[in-house]
Amino acid sequence: MITLSRRVIAICVLAAALTACGAPAGPAARPPAPAPSPAVPSVPPTLAAGPAGLTPVFEHGPRDAGRTVALTFDADMTADQGPRAAAGERFDHPRLIGTLRALKVPATVFMTGRWAEEYPDQARALGRDPLFEVANHSYSHYAFTGDCYGLPTVPEERMRADVERAYRAFRAVGVPDPMPYFRFPGGCYDRRALRALTPAGVTAVQWDVVGGDAFATDADAVARQVLDGVRPGSVVVLHCTRSSAPTTEEAVRTVVPELRRRGYRFVKVSELIGAANGRG
Repeated sequence: MITLSRRVIAICVLAAALTACGAPAGPAARPPAPAPSPAVPSVPPTLAAGPAGLTPVFEHGPRDAGRTVALTFDADMTADQGPRAAAGERFDHPRLIGTLRALKVPATVFMTGRWAEEYPDQARALGRDPLFEVANHSYSHYAFTGDCYGLPTVPEERMRADVERAYRAFRAVGVPDPMPYFRFPGGCYDRRALRALTPAGVTAVQWDVVGGDAFATDADAVARQVLDGVRPGSVVVLHCTRSSAPTTEEAVRTVVPELRRRGYRFVKVSELIGAANGRG
């Protein structure tokens, strides 16, 4: 009993000495949590340059990465169509954009610089809406090859400048982050055009499904053409111009629910390119 008491006293004396020397009396204090790393800005995915360093061309996403499809809309207006717009012709399509918003369909709008200047409020709204991304469709909507649906032609030495002028127009009207994607007017390009745009650092985006809405009068026919053509990873080309594509909005109201019924998910072009790069 005496021996036990002496042991208890000795332990108490040792504990007091440790406390006096600064040893913690309770649980060890936790080290402060590390500060969060600063956010890294997201860089839109692009494709690597093609053979001989030419501008890369993207037509569709992976076929084996799930049922995704990108609806793209060309907002066309050539540099010389100002008088027609002043006379009342409508090159915009607010009802179509409203339908996409109502249906919650992400989309990529390939916009000409001239269109952005004619409809600055709409261009800015599209550029700031996370549902959409704005990409480049040239400034002038002049062709980058000869014999392209009767379009006037951009000289080779002006091709890069035409694309860069469109980006300046987007930023001037308040589009904050236009994508580094370019669609050739009329879809017409050749090796010379790809070489001319290499310094611009863009990925050329084509398509694998033609909506057929340009100058169409039968919305059901447009919808059938899209539905018959879509495969996993498809890029569908349609138009966002009332005067030349008046049935597009009606066709979209048929296409969207039917593709969703088939298990498709709508994405922007950037997601398909990211998937093609292994980033999706």
